[in-house]
Amino acid sequence: MSLFDLTGKVAVITGSTKGIGKASAFELAEHGAKVVISSRKQDACDAVAAEINAKYSEGTAIAVAANISDKAALQNLVDETRAAFGRIDILVCNAASNPYYGPQEGISDEQFRKILDNNIVSNHWLISMVAPEMRARRDGSIIIISSIGGLRGSTAIGAYCISKAADMQLARNLAHEYGPDNVRVNCIAPGLVKTDFARALWEDPERQKAANRSVPLRRIGDPGDIAGGVVFLASKAAAFTTGQTIVMDGGVTI
Repeated sequence: MSLFDLTGKVAVITGSTKGIGKASAFELAEHGAKVVISSRKQDACDAVAAEINAKYSEGTAIAVAANISDKAALQNLVDETRAAFGRIDILVCNAASNPYYGPQEGISDEQFRKILDNNIVSNHWLISMVAPEMRARRDGSIIIISSIGGLRGSTAIGAYCISKAADMQLARNLAHEYGPDNVRVNCIAPGLVKTDFARALWEDPERQKAANRSVPLRRIGDPGDIAGGVVFLASKAAAFTTGQTIVMDGGVTI
């Protein structure tokens, strides 16, 4: 069997109706996993699940809407997944938010708390909901989509960068806690990727050219570039990898 074979595995992916989350859901399904599509709006989740089921086979994907800021909604996501598939083997914490751009001194308390709650606390909640069954089975992979922003300073998205650095530490802490039970916890730190988060940049040809020149690979990323890392960390290929942050940025941080 391939080291990347995920047949029989069940994956929950937050923020999976577009961008990195959607690409990851398709790649996990491509490698044999059952996938749970989740974002805030049920109709958007239904549409992506229908795409996956049409490409692979009916029953490959289900759709469960959940707002990551709502703990009860996250518990419902976990409960509905178990009701449909009986288990959760892979968790991809991809959903995040950034309601503020500008210097740190200008952020409101409400905006700062929203970033920390949605990008750190919600991951803690969801991981805590799925980890016990993984530990009991002595098998599981938890993947947090962080950012190279967590490795560098910023005058524009400082609070977001703080939250993404905290996600890396969350992975390190939990890798220690869960490692004895063979449950792995890792982060991926993407660079600039063609998602809605950066749409203003990559839709402007001149700004995109400037961005490309700063990347050793001379291009910004596509969601599929990051999805390959998700498949790696979810699979047996990464059986000896935990507590790590894998940078996938085209070389920007070198």
